[in-house]
Amino acid sequence: MNIALPDALQVHAIDGVAVALCPLSAGAVVQVGERAVTLKADIAQGHKFAVLPHAPGDAVIKYGLPIGRATCVIAVGEHVHVHNLATALQGEVAYAPPKANGAVAVQNATGPQWLGYRRADGRAATRNEIWILPTVGCVGLTAEQIARAAELRHATLISDGRIDGILAFAHPHGCSQLGDDLGGTRALLAGLAANPNAAGVLLLGLGCESNQMADLLAAIPDAARAKVRTLSSQGAGDELAEAAVLIDELVAQAAEAQREPLPFGALTVGLKCGGSDGFSGLTANPLLGRFSEALAAAGGTPVLTEIPEIFGAEQALLDRAVDTATFEAGAALVNNFKRYYLDQGLPVSENPSPGNIAGGITTLEEKSAGAVQKAGTAPLCAVLAYGDQATGPGLALLEAPGNDAVSSTALTAAGATLVLFTTGRGTPLGFPAPTVKVASNRTLAQAKPHWIDFDASRVLDEGREAADGAFLDTLLAIASGRKTASERAGQRAIAIWKKGVTL
Repeated sequence: MNIALPDALQVHAIDGVAVALCPLSAGAVVQVGERAVTLKADIAQGHKFAVLPHAPGDAVIKYGLPIGRATCVIAVGEHVHVHNLATALQGEVAYAPPKANGAVAVQNATGPQWLGYRRADGRAATRNEIWILPTVGCVGLTAEQIARAAELRHATLISDGRIDGILAFAHPHGCSQLGDDLGGTRALLAGLAANPNAAGVLLLGLGCESNQMADLLAAIPDAARAKVRTLSSQGAGDELAEAAVLIDELVAQAAEAQREPLPFGALTVGLKCGGSDGFSGLTANPLLGRFSEALAAAGGTPVLTEIPEIFGAEQALLDRAVDTATFEAGAALVNNFKRYYLDQGLPVSENPSPGNIAGGITTLEEKSAGAVQKAGTAPLCAVLAYGDQATGPGLALLEAPGNDAVSSTALTAAGATLVLFTTGRGTPLGFPAPTVKVASNRTLAQAKPHWIDFDASRVLDEGREAADGAFLDTLLAIASGRKTASERAGQRAIAIWKKGVTL
């Protein structure tokens, strides 16, 4: 059932701005709740206009939270954007501990089933793939060559659904790195090797790289090592022929696996937004938030990352920490990330991107207030370092930057077997875990159906209950084997967070 839409939406009763749901013209009279607002300027879809007057220095409120301060007088009906609104973020913060020692811990609950693979370590997979992971960039193209040849050899098994694909994930790192920077590369690759979606893994080395094979193997959890094979190209005769033998062995083992009914709570799901717009915090991110709440309640694991894109909204997230240790770890993670910026002589508020701004987002606080909604109100149960694995139920907060490829790869390395990616501007790129693109607005969904898996603007048209049900059906179908748009297009890639010097 379609619902008659207003022209604009005030998200929270105390907000001083409303968001245009369609392009609005200067002079138009727009009903916002009990107020009739006469617009003083044209307002693009997704952009804000004032519903309350603001003096210079006044906090501007959206989502019930401050998103910056007015830089001049803002009259009712004026466009509110970069010309009259600026960030109030400065640096590290002394966060207030949660009241009553945090939120209620997750409770197991029943939920819908999906068809997946139960691995030997007990974890659940949405795909049954063979992954080739280069230890170093020098053999990245060789890994891709091996994968192409293997897919041709095993085309029948792939077409029959016995395995879902043979993929190489090239990257430029693994050598000329030192210390923690090299350690981050190693931890990330070890996490990818352990991901349940990889039924078998070939670690392809060169031989002389900094990221030595023995050290990488030692970083892989014990339970995952049985599915891993290794090959050093310098030590091999014909590395292509030797790799083919190892791949064929892994394929034969993987082809024995079969999908079986699994509980909803067996899912580990990464939460991501990229190319956000003014609708992201109204439609797509709250949609993910409601899903995250249900998943956490069922004993599943939603994983939130993009730490710089929670700056300004982190206190609301930290308030949900289940205990003091989790709160302190989360607070330290956020402040350490701010210090990472400050030590480079950069402001913590340089976000949002030009695309975000064009889509109606003005400040990092506004972007963050919309972005944290992906986690809903789920209790914060764990804080993970870059490359760490999510091991328990409930919401986890993962160290990674906002960059789409880096953070989505980190989510996969943390154990996500689906990545839910909301976007208002659109992007074709997918990542090792099936990447579900969720459009925040109908314009994008209709223009790029070959990029988008779900149109979250249905929340406005059909109401939450109907849209949430359709979204859950879509996710369960994808978890059960339906390919995402990026999988169908062959858009699968990784990126590793490079923080240190290059030798």
